[in-house]
Amino acid sequence: MDLLEDEPGAPGNLPELTVSELSGAVKRVVEGAFDRVRVRGEIGRVSRPRSGHLYFDLKDDRAVLNAVAWKGVAAGFETEPEEGMEMVAEGRLTTFPGQSRYQLIVDRLAPAGMGALMAQLEKRKAALAAEGLFAAERKRPIPFLPRVVGVVTSPSGAVIRDILHRLAERFPMEVLVWPVAVQGKACAGEVAAAIRGFNAFPAAGLPRPDVLIVARGGGSVEDLWGFNEEIVVRAAAASEIPLISAVGHETDVTLIDFAADRRAPTPSAAAEMAAPVRGELLARLAGLEERRARALARMLEERRRRLRDLARALPRPEALIAEARQRLDLRAEGLPRALSALAAKKRAGMLAGPAGRFGPQILAARLREANRLLGGLAARLDRAPERMGRGTEERRARLAGLAARLARAGAAAPERERRRLAEAGRLLLSLGPEGVLARGYAIVRGDAGVVTRAGAVKPGAALTLQFADGEARAVAAGGPAAPKRGRAKGAQGLLDL
Repeated sequence: MDLLEDEPGAPGNLPELTVSELSGAVKRVVEGAFDRVRVRGEIGRVSRPRSGHLYFDLKDDRAVLNAVAWKGVAAGFETEPEEGMEMVAEGRLTTFPGQSRYQLIVDRLAPAGMGALMAQLEKRKAALAAEGLFAAERKRPIPFLPRVVGVVTSPSGAVIRDILHRLAERFPMEVLVWPVAVQGKACAGEVAAAIRGFNAFPAAGLPRPDVLIVARGGGSVEDLWGFNEEIVVRAAAASEIPLISAVGHETDVTLIDFAADRRAPTPSAAAEMAAPVRGELLARLAGLEERRARALARMLEERRRRLRDLARALPRPEALIAEARQRLDLRAEGLPRALSALAAKKRAGMLAGPAGRFGPQILAARLREANRLLGGLAARLDRAPERMGRGTEERRARLAGLAARLARAGAAAPERERRRLAEAGRLLLSLGPEGVLARGYAIVRGDAGVVTRAGAVKPGAALTLQFADGEARAVAAGGPAAPKRGRAKGAQGLLDL
């Protein structure tokens, strides 16, 4: 055995280092060898603790690199890292002695080109569509004529001026503008807050909009990325107010377009969707009013024509009553003589009838009824002399019954009642046609019946004059004159009117 050879386990010439010293040495070597680096890879595990720092992995098919972004730096990232995204991280390479690993302290983080952003967009779109946020049945119609329009956009850009100008040009209405950032880190949060704020308007105060417009001008995918954020899409889908999305140009598509109730290619087109043209509405109303007037006139003319057709099928009113009028005239001619004869007969029967058959109460009732009937007959004779000659068989029967009842009552009444019956009989005779004619009056008849007006008598008309003792014929002479009472000069003389 070589005496100079170190025995196994004996201490050599290497210095002894503590774990901390060795970790610090490694840290200095790593940081000295790599100043700043840019690393491209796929985002793996992502962790966001309460401290606000951001921890994630960058990986490829053969290695994994731990990365951390401190709170202040992570808040400024325009694109939040999500698992599966391909991104480029820039920062300092260092070690973490607490876990014996090296890691990248990230200062900047951006998607690795357009392909990465579009892949992230498609992934988010598929996830939100699976929840039903883009379903067609969720979309509501835009009000035809809103009173208030709410606009979510930047207050200083050309977009708001275009919208206000187009609304004033089409149909002036009230517009409420909620100013927001339309680009950058604060865009998504402010747009979502504006949509929720308009929906939360109270009943008092500012009027609640009837339709919302979320608008922004054109830009790159990175500029419009705030309208692809999940918070904005969910706020648009949950809006109770119908929402029109007008983000970017016609070729720009963001996720808020799928969640909105309508998508407009430009902000000006969104204003056109929200408000109709006032002149067109007035012209349409005028056209409808003209159609209504023509329809009403046509309907009235059709009703008049139908009424005339139906009227021609109906008989004339004069023909309906001509036969009844003729029968009435025939009966009226014989009624005065029949009344005179009947009154004389009943008068004789009342004065000669037996008495004592009815009690005083029954007799008094019969007398009251007789007086009522006589009073009604006298009133009719006084009001219309012509009615004295227009009785019917029914009236003659009633008079005959009344006379018979008076006769029976007179036979049974005492002397005082008998006198009242006699007075009633005399009153009946005085009110009858014979009594009237006996006082010097006459009934004049023409071809049409009893004549009551002088104007109804034409010169040369044949007249019949009925007196108390008979009838006389006369012919009317002379022209129209003021009515006055006249007398016949003879059986064949002229009537002086």
